[in-house]
Amino acid sequence: MGLFDKKYCDVCGDKIGLLGNRKLDDGNLCKNCAAKLSPFFSERRHSTVAQIKEQLAYREANLEDVKAFHVTRTMGRGMKVLVDENAGTFMVTRARNLEEANPDVIKLSQVTGCRIDVDEDRDEQYTKDKDGKRVSYNPPQYEYSYDFYIVINVNHPYFDEIRFQLNDHAISNGPRSINDHTPQRPAGQPIGRPAGGIGGIMAGVGAAILNSVPARNAEYDAMMQEAEELKAILLQTSESLREEREAANAPKIKVTCPVCGATTLPDANGCCEFCGSPVK
Repeated sequence: MGLFDKKYCDVCGDKIGLLGNRKLDDGNLCKNCAAKLSPFFSERRHSTVAQIKEQLAYREANLEDVKAFHVTRTMGRGMKVLVDENAGTFMVTRARNLEEANPDVIKLSQVTGCRIDVDEDRDEQYTKDKDGKRVSYNPPQYEYSYDFYIVINVNHPYFDEIRFQLNDHAISNGPRSINDHTPQRPAGQPIGRPAGGIGGIMAGVGAAILNSVPARNAEYDAMMQEAEELKAILLQTSESLREEREAANAPKIKVTCPVCGATTLPDANGCCEFCGSPVK
């Protein structure tokens, strides 16, 4: 086939425009079908036509889960984590129209991990000399800014990681000199007490490392607290649901009722199936 030969989508059969082809491992995919895939799916080029059809069937079924989703908790700013605590599910989206966006509805019990990534950006600040030329400060000054990312690991057939930015604007600390001796410290750490043994480390490697650590401000600490709370909620809820599922699937053991003496399998409330007395 020539480079400019007409191509057709191997999923829906529609003709693919000049710049609309999305290559698959064994075929072609149009941009309309590609747009229906999960936004967290990244293995399209290594997927077969059959695998893409399977995912699109899952995405169609997912829409029914979206319609049944009832938000009981919202976390985040631009990109949000929406939780349906009654159903034990969540979704990650910035969309207002959920049915139109069709975000993946994921079981909280599918969460296998969660971490916080903080990206730091450092820009040198300049001044002008007596001739009006741009020059560095002496000592050099830098402006630090931070972006907070949440990374959720999940046990899902089409993706295993969800990464999104939590803050809706860069968290800036403003200009500071590399000779500014204000160390970074965790929220709640008393001023003057080194965190985590950092004082001993600094004594061994010299003050240059300490000077390179930018100070944090209240906005930084507030964003870190928000990220930690989101992480804790996801991990604690997912662990609780896994424990409940394991308990429900655990083999039933017959016990002797201390009241009526019958050999019984305790019900969901831990009571004798014959006399109703608690046996646990």
